[in-house]
This record gives sequence, C-alpha cells and structure tokens, in this order.
Amino acid sequence: MRFDTKIAIAVRADLAIWQKLNVTAFLASGVASGVEGLAGKPYEDGSGHRYLEMFRQPVLVYTGPGELLARVRERALGRGLPAAIYTEDMFATGHDDDNRAVVRAVEAERLNLAGIAVHGPRNVVDKVCKGLTLHE
Repeated sequence: MRFDTKIAIAVRADLAIWQKLNVTAFLASGVASGVEGLAGKPYEDGSGHRYLEMFRQPVLVYTGPGELLARVRERALGRGLPAAIYTEDMFATGHDDDNRAVVRAVEAERLNLAGIAVHGPRNVVDKVCKGLTLHE
C-alpha cells in the first residue's frame, strides 16, 4: 500500500546506538501524540488480550550529520510541517520539564540536534529530508 503521507525520523550519525534508539523512540512518540489520526486501532490477540494501537503507516528512519539535521529542521518549519526535535542537551536531563527547559534556553539556529521527526505529504517530506540516507 502506498500512503499519501510520510513519517520520517532522522538521527544524527555520530550518536551511540543506545542514543539513536532513545532519540527515535522519543521522536516517534512526538509524532504519534502531535498528529491526529496517525494511529490505527488497538490490537487484540487470540486470547483476548488488548494491545496499544500503532502507526497506520511505516516510519522511515534516516541518518545524517548534525548540519544536515539542522537544514531538515529549517526546511520542515519553512513548509509548515509538524516536527518533533531531540537535542543533545536532553541526554543530560531527568524528565520532560527539564527537556523543554533545555530546548527553550537555545535559539533555533543554535540547537544541537540529535534527531528530528517530520510528518506530511510524501513529496514534501522527501524534499525536506533530501541528503539524508536510510539508517542501516
């Protein structure tokens, strides 16, 4: 099935594996909670146990250098796409309030991005993510 929209997450290439996974999880939660209608219906196994709903479409995970992630952020905001960000400073915080505080303390062009997630029309997201490579 081909979707009209795309969910893309980009993580900085030089991060440790645990950091890439952590950033990807946080950014996916941002897209899930910030874009209405992306989640499907809850799952249920043959024994009647219910499980949480997930995205209705694939999530593509990309990688690239920090400078390119900054350009992705600029392009996404310039095109009005919803975006979630994770900054280097957030690795040193202990909870959500502190995360927001460290982001708020830095001007947009100086954010040291560890990752960014965007959602939007497929062709627009492709343009925004130009230069990134799919994560292996």
